[in-house]
Amino acid sequence: MEIDYSLYLVTGRNLIPDGITYEDSLEQALKGGVTVVQVREKTADTGEFLEVARATKKLCEKYKVPLIINDRIDIALAVEADGVHLGQTDMPIKVARKLLPANAIIGISCNTGEEVEKAVSAGADYVGIGPVCATSTKQVTSPLLGPRNLGDILVALENTNVKSVAIGGIKSTNATRILFGSIMTSGKSLDGLAVVSDIVASPEPLIAAKRLKDAVSYFKASRTKFSSLDSYTTESLKGSVGEALRYVREVSPLVHQITNVVVTTQSANATIALGASPIMATSPEEMEDLARIPGGLLINFGTLTSLEGMIVAGQHANQNKKPVVFDPVGVGATSFRKRTAAELLNAWQATVIKGNAGEIGALSNSSEVQSKGVDSTGSGFTDPASTVRSLALRERCVVGMTGAVDWVSDGKHVVRLGNGHPLLGEITGSGCMVGTSVATFCGALSVAAGAELKEVPSNPLVDGDMFVAAIAGISAVTIASEIAALRPDVQGPGTFLPAFIDELSKLTPEVLSEKVNIEIVS
Repeated sequence: MEIDYSLYLVTGRNLIPDGITYEDSLEQALKGGVTVVQVREKTADTGEFLEVARATKKLCEKYKVPLIINDRIDIALAVEADGVHLGQTDMPIKVARKLLPANAIIGISCNTGEEVEKAVSAGADYVGIGPVCATSTKQVTSPLLGPRNLGDILVALENTNVKSVAIGGIKSTNATRILFGSIMTSGKSLDGLAVVSDIVASPEPLIAAKRLKDAVSYFKASRTKFSSLDSYTTESLKGSVGEALRYVREVSPLVHQITNVVVTTQSANATIALGASPIMATSPEEMEDLARIPGGLLINFGTLTSLEGMIVAGQHANQNKKPVVFDPVGVGATSFRKRTAAELLNAWQATVIKGNAGEIGALSNSSEVQSKGVDSTGSGFTDPASTVRSLALRERCVVGMTGAVDWVSDGKHVVRLGNGHPLLGEITGSGCMVGTSVATFCGALSVAAGAELKEVPSNPLVDGDMFVAAIAGISAVTIASEIAALRPDVQGPGTFLPAFIDELSKLTPEVLSEKVNIEIVS
């Protein structure tokens, strides 16, 4: 029997809100898109467990959804369930297989790659990998994995037919990050998400289930793009960069920026100069509403004063398929910044990560290039192309590394950009304005794609459009700096900044396409 593991509901009667019966909650969840149901009853006696399982079986049959019983093979046999789910300390899979019908589904909880390998050898049909995030529904004894470690564990499922679901603290707000974080270089990824409280504890389980099912369905429809990205030529990229600026001017996207206080004015002015609309909002209470407005989101943690706002903003942006640009300013300067960057990258899926060599080095756990505050030290990476490509693959996004030479990768392609002027390095916030520009172009292309990327038949988080957006965003700043530096009224950094904003506003698609110095490395 072919099982769709997309949205795997684990029951929890103690979580159901007052005024809603177990059967009503379950039926609403099934209507919302649940594809598998596991009955988990840790405290019920056998009679009560059997009664709950029978009621569940009836509803599952009505909606043609498989029923799995947690731990109890006797209950599974009594209600003719489709299978059982076992823990690491429960009955061995091979013994359970002898007791169950030949076509029974057997799944097992795993926390490590070694446990997954053993499950495959023992004949499991699927594995539940977790806990991914903190959860209040189960006493957690195994280490939290985090979304960024799922791909490494899934390696054990290469060249097998064993399916996988992630479990532990999964909600609609982190579903996108967990799904995209699971993609391996080969393209293999999770088959679904196992959810408890986000559905069961909701007063509207149908809506809660639908949000999660939509996230999984969108991911599955787009994930093949990760391993088969479009091909580019130098001329096509030059044309696309100019066209991207045309989109910015036409759609004037709202660019929501959580940025450091030192550069707020410069960043807002740069956004306006490009033709977009900035909003600098940091309060967590605003994030859900702002994420519904088409455009882009920039999260720059140069001054770390609004961590909660950054987390909530990124999660709501993911839910609304809105591009998220992460600028980890000074991430290598302190251990606190490194921990915060890891927390953010586990909380939501970045579309583009933009940073200087020191920042990219810190995110890549490389000691080749060090940070001095917000600046880089040393002569740079010996192989910058491999550095940005590797980080893009690991984080499942586009990576832009800025400096005297800029590098951009989508995990497959790498381009080298050779524009810019030394005066950019002599003003405060030039790097932050690059982040602003990238977020502006990402927002514009996502809006231009239609319905906030929902109609783009590819992965918006590693999509070619976002690759172009990152290239265009960096190039707009560097080319405007070249033009501004040649003006006779520019005598140094004090006169350069206003001239730069002027030239950014006067930049045309034709000039951007003509002047962009781009080389396709791979």
